[in-house]
Amino acid sequence: MVRLIPRDEKFFDLFTRTGEIILEASRKLESMLSTYDRLHERVAEIQALEKQGDVVDREVGARLERSFVTPFDREDIHELSVHLDDVLDGIQATAETFIIYKVPRPSEEAKEMAGILAAQAVQLLEALTKLERGKDIAPHLETVHDLEHKADGISRAAIGRLFEAGSDPLEVIKLRDIYRSLEDTIDAAEDAAEVVERILAKT
Repeated sequence: MVRLIPRDEKFFDLFTRTGEIILEASRKLESMLSTYDRLHERVAEIQALEKQGDVVDREVGARLERSFVTPFDREDIHELSVHLDDVLDGIQATAETFIIYKVPRPSEEAKEMAGILAAQAVQLLEALTKLERGKDIAPHLETVHDLEHKADGISRAAIGRLFEAGSDPLEVIKLRDIYRSLEDTIDAAEDAAEVVERILAKT
C-alpha cells in the first residue's frame, strides 16, 4: 500500500542518543586530561564517538526530509541537531589540539573546564531524555547555563594570566587556543540548551 502522507517521525530517540554520545565523549576528554597518558589512543576513541554522532546527525536530516508532521518546529529540530553536533566537534577538536601542539601537560584550568563540559553533558542528556514528556527539564537547562558562566570566569582568568610578564609567547598561543576551544564547546552546549528552552516555550 502506498503511503500518501509521510509518517510522523520521532526525533526524541535520536537526540537522546546524541546526548549519550556527547556524555561519553566529554568524559573521555576529562579522563584524558586527568591521566594524560595514551593520548593517541584516547583521541582515537573520541574521534570514533564523533563519527557515531555524525551518523545520528545524518539520520535527523533524513527524517526531516521524509516527515510531513514533526513533533516541534522543523527549524528547531535542525538547530538543535547542529548545536549538538558542534559540541561533539568541539570535544574532538580540543582533544586533537593537545596532540597537535605537543602539550607536555594540561593546565589545571583546562582540566577544570573539561570537567565543566562533562557536567554540562550530564544535564543536557537529562534534558533531552525528558524532552518528549516536556516536564522537569528547566532545572537541567539552568544548570547548563550556570556551568557556562563558571567556565567563562575560569577562561577569562586563565587567559589573563597567560599574558603576565615572563610567559613564553608560543606557550601562550597554545594555551589560549585550548581555552578558546573548550569555551566554544561549552558555549555550544549552552546553545543547545537554549534551543530546548525555545521548544518548551512553544509547547
